Amino acid sequence: MRRLILALALATAAAGPGRAAQTAWVEMTAAGPEARVVTDAPSCPAITIGGRRQAMALRTGPVPTFANRVCVARLPAAPGPVTVAGLALPTAKARPNRLVMFGDTGCRLTDKVTQHCNDPSGWPFARVAALAAARRPDLVIHVGDYYYREKPCPKGQAACAGSPYGDKWASWKAELFDPAHPLLVTAPWVFTRGNHETCPRGGAGWFRLLDAAPHPKPCSAVADTFAVDIGAAQLYIVDSSDTDDRAAPAELVAAFSARLAGLAHRDTREPAWIVTHRPFWYAARKGRSLTDGIINATERAAALKADMAGVELVLSGHVHDFTSLDFGRARPPQLIVGTGGDVLEKGDLPPPVMGVPRVDGLPAKVFSMGRFGYFLFDRRGDEWVGGFHDLSDALIARCRLGPRSLRCVPAQ
Repeated sequence: MRRLILALALATAAAGPGRAAQTAWVEMTAAGPEARVVTDAPSCPAITIGGRRQAMALRTGPVPTFANRVCVARLPAAPGPVTVAGLALPTAKARPNRLVMFGDTGCRLTDKVTQHCNDPSGWPFARVAALAAARRPDLVIHVGDYYYREKPCPKGQAACAGSPYGDKWASWKAELFDPAHPLLVTAPWVFTRGNHETCPRGGAGWFRLLDAAPHPKPCSAVADTFAVDIGAAQLYIVDSSDTDDRAAPAELVAAFSARLAGLAHRDTREPAWIVTHRPFWYAARKGRSLTDGIINATERAAALKADMAGVELVLSGHVHDFTSLDFGRARPPQLIVGTGGDVLEKGDLPPPVMGVPRVDGLPAKVFSMGRFGYFLFDRRGDEWVGGFHDLSDALIARCRLGPRSLRCVPAQ
């Protein structure tokens, strides 16, 4: 924890009197790890990589809603220490052995829901990030939905008073970069686009700040599918922000099928993990029973046409709970970790529920639970073992991932 406190102090110093405010992180792209900085300065800062100082490139300049610059620098393999504006940044490992996963992290402010953004018990994302950072992961995977502050805080609501809203820098800073800072300086991230990062919501901020493409796209665009090699497995980051939960129109199915086409050309020596915001499969909870959740209709139809033979896992969020589904050899298992801080699913509270409902025509061994927290995976030979940790950092569910097998059980 001392390291986290030191990192926070360094970040504060970097934005002290007479210096431009800086927010910095490392994310994975198709070209490898990339350092990014958001700065108020009139030009991009220098970055030091392995003792060598160099200029950062401008990704995009100021606009009215984002009155700052986003600067980037590609990081080589084994770069040595990386620092920018006095802040030490993490470096990517060719074979990350500890992964942290979560999603759906923002604080919801809409016409219908007012989440308590100023109250850590009402919006616990900062707690989730700090606990996850203390685990010293090698890689963080965010499965999408960062931006939820779509409306102003209602008058008289102290729990969210003063909150920014709208797709602008102040909102993104409050939603992601401030609460996640300890984790951003601990490990590189994989960012996945969620349905809250579409044009009517946070699409402009997504493409400006987090999208992995070399240059920002218009918010109506689709994020490129790209692969991240984690050693003995490939993560395929697939944009499902525009798919439909309830319907499977032909044009959407064709578009999503095209995004999965890269799976047919992957290195067959390495299993694939599909990382996409909306889950292909889900089991909804009704009291102590489980039934087919029918999420996502577009993706389900596309999966029937895709080469899924080498897919070992589908990792998603979108549904605000923790759920695992294992179909045996018939189809890849599905893991859902929409537990980062936004409002949980109604009626989906502890204790966990287990069952074997039929989901999309096949029996699935399901573990489901409503709880805030993060998921931790450690590599153990050819398998991954770990589980779900809640806000007390207690291990609530133990999980093991092997070839076409994901088994989650209560920890006690």
